[in-house]
Amino acid sequence: MEQPPDGHGGQDQPAVSDAPPRCYRHPDRETGIRCTRCDRPICPECMVSASVGFQCPNCVREGSGTGQPAAATRPRTLVGGSVTADPRLVTKLLVAINLVVFILIQVVGTRLADDLGLVGYAADGRGGLIGVADGEYYRLFTSVFTHEAFLHIGFNMLSLWMIGGPLEAALGRARYLTLYLVSGLAGSALTYLLASQYQLTVGASGAIFGLFGATVVLVRKLNYDMRPVVALLVINLIITFGWAGIAWQAHIGGLVAGTVIGVAMVYAPRAHRALLQYGASGLMLLVTVAIVIYRTAALT
Repeated sequence: MEQPPDGHGGQDQPAVSDAPPRCYRHPDRETGIRCTRCDRPICPECMVSASVGFQCPNCVREGSGTGQPAAATRPRTLVGGSVTADPRLVTKLLVAINLVVFILIQVVGTRLADDLGLVGYAADGRGGLIGVADGEYYRLFTSVFTHEAFLHIGFNMLSLWMIGGPLEAALGRARYLTLYLVSGLAGSALTYLLASQYQLTVGASGAIFGLFGATVVLVRKLNYDMRPVVALLVINLIITFGWAGIAWQAHIGGLVAGTVIGVAMVYAPRAHRALLQYGASGLMLLVTVAIVIYRTAALT
């Protein structure tokens, strides 16, 4: 006899509907996946990778019942990350940091954006020099969290929330944050290499394009419909190359780094998963450092 959606039998249950099952935590989402323990339907955001199939967050919190130490049975995400109570915490913190920096720029003035933004090598207007080539390597990092215009930060933070939240739930906090930061730095490095040394560049677009790349890889791995995410990526690429004043180098650098790291995150075999995942991230970071060293030598 087929059981009701909550996974518990009982008498006087209503007739089973022919409608597709919906996630018990997100009733608006249809799904064909069920928890291997309680048989409740779960959506991709809720499913937790298990030794066989997937489990729902409730069953994960209740424990495995194997009698083994907690560390040995700790629930993991699809790619080996730790399951957490708030799967969007890092995304929330990233959005908050960007908003705080943006508010400070509105209050203090654009001079703060000049101090945090990415500049290759330029005069500071007071007889001195500024830029990454002058030793201000922090600009490669701080520029990723810097925005000046309302439209710019609004679009980037909306994209970060829509793409980043589900990706964080799938990867886990540490892997997700690594992906975000390395993609952002890769975008900054390619901008530093190819853009004018006098150009001021700000924005989280490089990191967000890295999330796009990893999302495409994940969707392909799960054999989901790729058309929505690919369409969104194509639209963003059209905007990247169709509008003036956009640092396309940051977008492409972040996209390439995010895709490479995404492949390692999603397809790494279980036996050496963490080594390959963080190894790929480290490799992209080394490439980023090499680009920065080369460009600095060329400018100085």
